[in-house]
Amino acid sequence: MNAQDLPTAAALTTASLALPAFVQGLALCFGLIVAIGAQNAFVLRQGLRREHVGAVVLFCAASDALLTSAGVLGLAQALGERPLLACALAVAGAIFLAHYALQALRRARQPQALTAAGSGATMSCGAAVAQAAAFTLLNPHVYLDTVLLMGSIGAQQPAALQGAFIAGVSSASLTWFVGIGYGARWLAPWFARPRAWQVLDGLIGLTMAALALALLRHAVAGL
Repeated sequence: MNAQDLPTAAALTTASLALPAFVQGLALCFGLIVAIGAQNAFVLRQGLRREHVGAVVLFCAASDALLTSAGVLGLAQALGERPLLACALAVAGAIFLAHYALQALRRARQPQALTAAGSGATMSCGAAVAQAAAFTLLNPHVYLDTVLLMGSIGAQQPAALQGAFIAGVSSASLTWFVGIGYGARWLAPWFARPRAWQVLDGLIGLTMAALALALLRHAVAGL
């Protein structure tokens, strides 16, 4: 092999390793994101209401991509060295989740039917994205999963393969949020009944309250 063939060989080697790196990021993200949580519950509810679904889905998927990229590019170690910041995020997240839990439980006490197109009180696109941002950025587990865990694993990849890893993570995140956001519309006829919304809001409220308590314990443990 002469010197002119070396760049081509290196490019082929990188390309052959990019797919495993992509699949690793894809599988890791799916393993972490497919779970009952505040963010997923909010996206599901917006999908059922058919209210600003695209903006909410795009924000959540973009946040995962940006936070993972930040972790891969070196912020994982910086955040890991600041336990007080993690504690502060836990407290802020617990307060927000507790407030949302109360709202959901109040809705469960006075359920209203929604048509497939959505009815009742609505929120602006900005308000929906702001709530999505709160569920995403005030949850310390988001940073643990994206910045610390996925970021540290992606950072172990060679520099030429880190982009493929991030692309895998981003693809999994986008696929998941599109699925629960737009797939929720198939459930719209069932949620036209007030009882269905009462059950959903009750479960969401209890889930949020449990997550808030878990975050408070996390904050206390970090002191």
